[in-house]
Amino acid sequence: MAGTDLSNGFVAVDWGTTNRRAWMIDAAGAASAPVTDAEGILSVTDFPVAVAALRDRAGGRPLLMAGMIGSNRGWHEVPYVAAPAGLAEIAAAVTWVEPGVGIVPGVSFIDGDLRADIMRGEEVALLGACAAASVECDGLVCHPGTHTKWVEMEEGRIARFRTVMTGDVFAALAHKSILSDLLACPAPVDEAFLAGVDHALANADLTAELFAVRARVILGKAEAVNAASYVSGLLIGNDVKIGLGRLRADVVPVLGSPDLTGRFAVALARAGRETIERDGDTAFVAGMNAIAGALA
Repeated sequence: MAGTDLSNGFVAVDWGTTNRRAWMIDAAGAASAPVTDAEGILSVTDFPVAVAALRDRAGGRPLLMAGMIGSNRGWHEVPYVAAPAGLAEIAAAVTWVEPGVGIVPGVSFIDGDLRADIMRGEEVALLGACAAASVECDGLVCHPGTHTKWVEMEEGRIARFRTVMTGDVFAALAHKSILSDLLACPAPVDEAFLAGVDHALANADLTAELFAVRARVILGKAEAVNAASYVSGLLIGNDVKIGLGRLRADVVPVLGSPDLTGRFAVALARAGRETIERDGDTAFVAGMNAIAGALA
């Protein structure tokens, strides 16, 4: 299907698993404040109706969508672009499901027979941050989230990456595990958080240490109120240890929501790295503008 002219403005949509965000982008590339709702792909039963409603609210403007909307659980499965991949490859693989409605592909990575990885949505923010010169286009970038991405950029292209399911694991432990009651407490970045980070950076015993969290509380060796912070630090420290495992990087840009980038910046500092925090929404809008420009 032929593409759509986006030069007069469009709606950029980040359609995830549980949430959806949309920005009105004008002809000059300026974005409105995002409209956020809980209409993630798992809550949608009729995608054509949901897409039509979204476009109607946008006054009929074209939609350029990224994220899980293009997955095998979304509306139309859009094939991944194999890494290394940059702006040109991703723009060329945008799928126009219907006139005025396009889906950005994700990126895949395969290394040998065992290492395989995928991303959907993060590639937009990564390319956007590079295009806006808010991160280096060569080197390691951390994109924390439900599934943290550690991405090696080479000359503005996504060369290699690895995903760590830190957010998912914390949510699963908090929802239904032996630690659920302890993880109902707040998890500030405090001394317990730092202790968890330090333990993870120095050891390779994550699943054993998670059980020890409860044992220490029961035996009076730790306070229950500190358990959530410790587990958060433990998981993020493990995440950082994995992310830093292949490529030496003295300065690591951290791209995402401020609540998460701050936690990862603290953990990276404990690992002896400097960080540059960048807002993920700003990068996403920049990436969608870059893709729209490449489609012209």
